[in-house]
Amino acid sequence: MQLVHPLVWWLWALLLAAFVIKTDNALIATAVACALTLVVLKLKSNSYWSGAFALSAKLAVVIIVIRIGIAILIGVPMPGTVLFQIPEITLPSWMVGIRIGGPVTSQRLTTAVTEALMIATLILLCGAASALASPHRLIRSLPKAMFNLGVTLSVATSVLPQTVKSVARIQSAKRLRGQNIRGLRAWRGIALPLLEESLERALDLATAMESRGYGYHGKTSKYRAQKFQLVDVAMVTSALYLLVLSPILIAHFTFSLLLAATVLIVAIPIVIVPR
Repeated sequence: MQLVHPLVWWLWALLLAAFVIKTDNALIATAVACALTLVVLKLKSNSYWSGAFALSAKLAVVIIVIRIGIAILIGVPMPGTVLFQIPEITLPSWMVGIRIGGPVTSQRLTTAVTEALMIATLILLCGAASALASPHRLIRSLPKAMFNLGVTLSVATSVLPQTVKSVARIQSAKRLRGQNIRGLRAWRGIALPLLEESLERALDLATAMESRGYGYHGKTSKYRAQKFQLVDVAMVTSALYLLVLSPILIAHFTFSLLLAATVLIVAIPIVIVPR
């Protein structure tokens, strides 16, 4: 089964990011984030890079909390209904226009929440593209002129995750034996098996690359880039449709209908992408 082209996931995410920025609406950003979460949960693999979305979700939550916290504590006075008031710190006259504490208005809080949700959604889009597109396949999709660079990067990007897995495996084995895995002394017992495993993996990789003709200066094999499929075109077209026609949808349809259309279009990969 042919997988979705790795570049398509990134193009799809970039088009959706442009749509979120263009609409500048907290509910639209939330709808995109919710549909995006469903797509990742349904289509992600068990590979190490699939954890990128969970990491981006944690980062998004932290950014939302920080942005709203800053808006409440520090900000520029804005009109609107006063929701609550916190003690205000008097600032020097040269810091006019900036206030620490004081009344928190509805406009000030709404602006902060909208900005925080939009930034969080953009981070989630990057995390989704990272979780759904294999970094190795993405590097291998580089143009022919950059093929050797792609091979080098593909090998380099696989080293760190494999090392992390090796450390976790060694720690698990030591834990089962009742040995200590914390502190600097414990790392002395981890370093030697880790070095041994890394050397074995390097030798296996060198043998595999040699058997495939890497390093041979004769006639190279034909470059075969992954072709775009119908599902790739459908994904890009749906995201492009949402971006280009969003003003028409806003002008001629109710907001609730636009919200529903956003969720359905963002969630299209769940239906059309083979699993």
